[in-house]
Amino acid sequence: MKKRKLVVIIGPTAVGKTKLSIDLAHRLNGEIISGDSMQIYKGMDIGTAKITEAEMEGIKHHLLDIKNPDEDFSVAEFQHRVRPLIDEISNQSKTPMIVGGTGLYIQSVLYNYQFTENPSDPEFRSNMELVLKEKGEHAIHEMLEKIDPESASKIHPNNSRRVIRALEVFHCTNKPMSEYISSQEQELLYDVALVGLTMDRDILYERINKRVDIMVAQGLFEEVKWLYDKGIRNTQSIQAIGYKEIYDYFDGKITFDDAINQLKQNSRRYAKRQLTWFRNKMDVNWFDMTPPINYNNMVDEIFTYIAGKL
Repeated sequence: MKKRKLVVIIGPTAVGKTKLSIDLAHRLNGEIISGDSMQIYKGMDIGTAKITEAEMEGIKHHLLDIKNPDEDFSVAEFQHRVRPLIDEISNQSKTPMIVGGTGLYIQSVLYNYQFTENPSDPEFRSNMELVLKEKGEHAIHEMLEKIDPESASKIHPNNSRRVIRALEVFHCTNKPMSEYISSQEQELLYDVALVGLTMDRDILYERINKRVDIMVAQGLFEEVKWLYDKGIRNTQSIQAIGYKEIYDYFDGKITFDDAINQLKQNSRRYAKRQLTWFRNKMDVNWFDMTPPINYNNMVDEIFTYIAGKL
């Protein structure tokens, strides 16, 4: 059976994925599927750098604003939503394009991850929930760090549901969740042109710092205050960079300036983790976006690569 054609654009935060994806989508007759785990949330626009209606330039986008901030979202749900979208877009003789920086989500679509077949042990899960209740979130997260540091580094301690799930997989299979997932990686399910954008790290960090300043000027603190005043806490959405730091400010734990500095630092660290993950986990064709470059020539070069690949 002939594989569907798929364009994937990945890279760290602030590297320029959004603009490039729009310019390529015009040429490829494409529709864009967001590959970002936080842009799914309604009302979380500034802090997630969500594309605006004007920036879309008429290109149809999918998986934006599909969840309320108090709802959970998983890799499995992303996979189950995206695969039919790829078929739907392809059936309209258009090019499906996944654009984003959440590597595991994108990887789960490209390869045959079988989430429904993950082993489970309800009794063990109940015991872990009891430990959570008695000793707290950090106790179970520390348990995960000992057996599966890779998964622990990706799962926030507050996301106790995912922490317990990772512990449960290890309990049932005697191997870490990260290894269990990687063992499922076989051949690509799609005919993929995998484009990665990179940039000199110092320049990227400058762009990240500037982006945070722009977000603050656009009303980031007001956006977070709206969530804060609604009483949304201890949810997956609020663990996003740009929200947890400002919650600490509203809680009186840190100053306004500290919140901004922490947001910049956490964003830079996240960009570094993204680059490391993509380079270790995915077979990416990298394009260096470090200025000064001729942007139009770069778009031509990437378009030529995609056309040759697909």
